[in-house]
Amino acid sequence: GRRLGAGRGAGAAAARGALTLPAPDSPAPRLPRGTDLKLPGLSPFTTPVKDFYRVDTALVVPRVDVRTWRLRLHGRGVREEREFTYRDLAERRTVERDITLTCVSNQVGGPYVGHARWTGVELAALLREAGVRPPSEGGPADQLVARSVDGMTIGTPVETVLDGRDALLALGMNGEPLPFEHGFPVRMVVPGLYGYVSACKWIVELELTSFDDFDAYWVRRGWAREAPVKTQSRIDTPKPFASVAAGRVVVAGVAWAQHRGIGRVEVRVDGGRWRPAELAAEAGTDTWRQWSWEWDARPGSHRLEVRATDRTGRTQTGERVGTVPDGAAGWHSVVVSVA
Repeated sequence: GRRLGAGRGAGAAAARGALTLPAPDSPAPRLPRGTDLKLPGLSPFTTPVKDFYRVDTALVVPRVDVRTWRLRLHGRGVREEREFTYRDLAERRTVERDITLTCVSNQVGGPYVGHARWTGVELAALLREAGVRPPSEGGPADQLVARSVDGMTIGTPVETVLDGRDALLALGMNGEPLPFEHGFPVRMVVPGLYGYVSACKWIVELELTSFDDFDAYWVRRGWAREAPVKTQSRIDTPKPFASVAAGRVVVAGVAWAQHRGIGRVEVRVDGGRWRPAELAAEAGTDTWRQWSWEWDARPGSHRLEVRATDRTGRTQTGERVGTVPDGAAGWHSVVVSVA
């Protein structure tokens, strides 16, 4: 059995290696100058695939063979059940978009957020072609349930998927076919929602149903059924408990509020007045945004805090809450020593 599994895995890897990602019909806009500040210790704007966080329940990464992979679409409001091959999707209109993803299990200041350039097909177009309408247009389904090859279920609001945002069935990540670890051959990407309600990897089925009739995997375990990403910010440098020399110190990090965008970031020292940070150029409302602030550091132990305000004018709360049921909140802080 082990040899057979290894053989299948090798065949799946060979099939993936033979793929060429289709050139996008709608390429992502060129990043504005100044999007990536390229400061020491600051997370790069685009996260390398090898560094992109991975959070899922798969004990063994599925090695799906793209040659036999199929995606089934069915359920309420679907005129006729459909089945798609990888080639069917690759031959559709493809788009390329910059989208930052965040895991709901990310603690304040945590590492489970990353940015990539995704290539895929427009999920909304595929659904509407099948007759799917959102509830606001009289559609009978309010939940889109995605099923993975390993049995995972993820429920996404139909209204959100069809509201005009760049919801994708992603085929590629940073210019290459998806890695197995990130959902090859196809995964969902929906900007503005935490991954557990949007980012199904190794997807094999899409079912239109209702929230009243079906609870997805994490909802059955006490998590919220709807979970838009909360406005958050993080200090990347200096690191916690770092020792720095007195004088000019660059404090820098990232902030995110996908599908709303970041409008302002502020930093304060030792509970003092909030000071505006300098924002990097904005690549789009679905991406994180780098920021920096020059601090005239004086000797002693100091606490640095950061907060962000999104484009709707809402400033992230300083009240700390945990990840359950719909994502952590609070200001990230670091304590540093100045000599």
